[in-house]
Amino acid sequence: MAMSADTIVVGKIGTPYGIKGWVKIHSSTDSIENIFDYKPWLIQHGGSQLEMTIETWRWHNKGLVAKFDGIDDRNEAERLTNATITVHESVLPKLENEFYWRDLIGCEVITTKGYNLGKVEGLLETGSADVLRVKANPKDAFGQTERLIPYIDGQFVLDINMVDKQITVDWDPGF
Repeated sequence: MAMSADTIVVGKIGTPYGIKGWVKIHSSTDSIENIFDYKPWLIQHGGSQLEMTIETWRWHNKGLVAKFDGIDDRNEAERLTNATITVHESVLPKLENEFYWRDLIGCEVITTKGYNLGKVEGLLETGSADVLRVKANPKDAFGQTERLIPYIDGQFVLDINMVDKQITVDWDPGF
């Protein structure tokens, strides 16, 4: 079963940890431990989806490990390696005057001079500043196929209009 449109990826299951069914958890949430605030987990693996419940979790070094209900040995845990952790969109907190990164995907990116740079195809986390990955229009006058625009509010990203799905940037189309 493929991921449904109303599910959001929040992390990934890593390799087994120990012999009692524990696994490493790779979180995509801002504060990595927040992944455990969203329930239930829908595990996407091998073309199927399975709802799973966390029995317990803890910090291990700078990462997380968790134990699922019903997974009691290393062999069972190993079958979950590289599985995607998703949750229903409805369990995410509602935001007021803010948006999730996923809401930016598909937005048109327009320069302050009115040049259409293309649509946001994704975002990259680089450590210093997140980056908008913009797929250029097929007939881009500058021959670009993709642009990487640092998401620096007020410097490069000047306005986000979620109603019109449009982002205004201060960016040279030749970059």
